[in-house]
Amino acid sequence: MKRAATSRKSRSDWERVDALKDKDIDFSDTPEVSPEKFARAVVRRGLKPVPRKVQLTLRLDSDVLDWYRRQGQGYQTKINALLRAYMDAHKA
Repeated sequence: MKRAATSRKSRSDWERVDALKDKDIDFSDTPEVSPEKFARAVVRRGLKPVPRKVQLTLRLDSDVLDWYRRQGQGYQTKINALLRAYMDAHKA
């Protein structure tokens, strides 16, 4: 059974929002985008598609995996980047 789309009227004061000036908007809870973060941003329009990654089982020494996990979120991406750098350095 489909639920009816909500018909409740927005309780937002859109006139007040439209009247806000940029200087009046509170961005205190929004992290600042530093030039370094901005430089890492990627716009994919017109570029080659990002190659898909393949899931596999890989046996690593437990101390090596533990060290990478302690590096925090993105440790698998770091391992991939190191393997790619090694691959690029050893291409014939």
